[in-house]
This record gives sequence, C-alpha cells and structure tokens, in this order.
Amino acid sequence: MDTHYFAEREIEKKWYVIDASNQVLGRLAEAVAKILIGKNKPEYTPNADMGDFVIVVNAEKVIVSGTKENDKIYYRHSLYPGGLKKTPLFRMRQKDATYMIRKAVWGMVKHTPLGRKRFKKLKVFNRADHNHEAQQPIKIEL
Repeated sequence: MDTHYFAEREIEKKWYVIDASNQVLGRLAEAVAKILIGKNKPEYTPNADMGDFVIVVNAEKVIVSGTKENDKIYYRHSLYPGGLKKTPLFRMRQKDATYMIRKAVWGMVKHTPLGRKRFKKLKVFNRADHNHEAQQPIKIEL
C-alpha cells in the first residue's frame, strides 16, 4: 500500500484567530507554529506547505514566566564593528510587542524557503482588532 502525499492545491487553507492575552509566550508560539506548519492536520506532508493562516491579537498582553521580563534580552547587530544592540523584553514590549511573538514563532519554524513561506502566514496585532475580518477567521482557545 502506498502513502498518499497531498499536493498544496488539494488542501483547503483556513484562517484562525488566537487571543494572546494571559497566554505564556512559549506555549503560544508552539501552538501557532504547529498550525502554520500544518501538523494539526491528518494530511500533514513535511515537504509541502499544508499550514493555515494564523492571526494573533493582543500581543502586548502576552505573559512570560519567572524573571524573563527583566532577564530575557533580544539581540541584533548593525553589521558594523561594535554594533551589537541589546533590548530587554520589558522594553521590547513597549517598543514593538509583535516582535516577541514573531521571534518566538520564527525560532520554531525551519529556516528554509518553505519555512519562510509558512512564516508569512502569521499576522500579529497589538490590539484586539485586525483587518482580516473578510477571511472569516475561526477563533481558537488555547
């Protein structure tokens, strides 16, 4: 008996909306990555984009456990000597709260062309409103 591999055109793409308020950052990112990759579907194929679109709202209300609020640091580099920039999580929350969720999910998606294609299906918003009502997203409780 042969295994049937589904083509991307055979799969129906759905839209989901997840409320991030009072959700732990890592657990939220894991659930979002699983939907983006398509591992929540029985027809999951690792070499095809089977995932669905995910809208995350209330990104600024996500919580972290322990002392990560002060201890977790996001690094970036300007590619010039001595250009390392450090931003703690509490300051990143004030500056751009969507970055925290996008960075956590990006770490859980493969860093290949297929992973970048999957990652583009993630939409993150600071507030409860979003501009994807026309897609009629399904609300998911975590």
